[in-house]
Amino acid sequence: MRMTIGTALAGVAALAVAGTALMTAFAPAWAHGPTRQKVRESIEISAQPAKVWAAIGNFQDMSWLPPVTKTEGAKGNEIGATRTLTLTGGPTVEEELYKYEPEMLSYSYRITKVDVKVLPVTNYSSTLTVSPAPDGKAKLEWAGAFYRGYPNNDPPPELSDEAAMKAVSGLYKAGLEALKKKIESGS
Repeated sequence: MRMTIGTALAGVAALAVAGTALMTAFAPAWAHGPTRQKVRESIEISAQPAKVWAAIGNFQDMSWLPPVTKTEGAKGNEIGATRTLTLTGGPTVEEELYKYEPEMLSYSYRITKVDVKVLPVTNYSSTLTVSPAPDGKAKLEWAGAFYRGYPNNDPPPELSDEAAMKAVSGLYKAGLEALKKKIESGS
């Protein structure tokens, strides 16, 4: 059987059409989902690093964070310790300590349960670190990484990357400012 160039090209064209149909059928599986977002905020506080660490170093005490009205937890500052933060109005956030380095004035935790209506994030982890700053001050850095509250493509505006970034950045700034005020005023 002899194949002509026309027959061969027709076969290639048919394969190309079939390939395009397959690519279209599986495109959702190849679509890019959400990207891990990162927020890093810091503040200088007119106090020695040890004093700032004394205010934040107990994983079981988040009283310095404005929306937190109560903290309940278990296991103190041990790896695997848990805490439940009750926020103004009653919602709660559950968190777990996964790294605690008092010699480095740092600890890291993750949120294990939160309603995305309260904080529009998923897979959230965070680190608080105190370090020396010029003129006898301390620098407190709060860094977090997370995914937006909606895990699929085309999120509603309130669960988008922008909403997640804005919420976390706002929380960090409010917390850092409140802690600075508390420590510097001596209250």
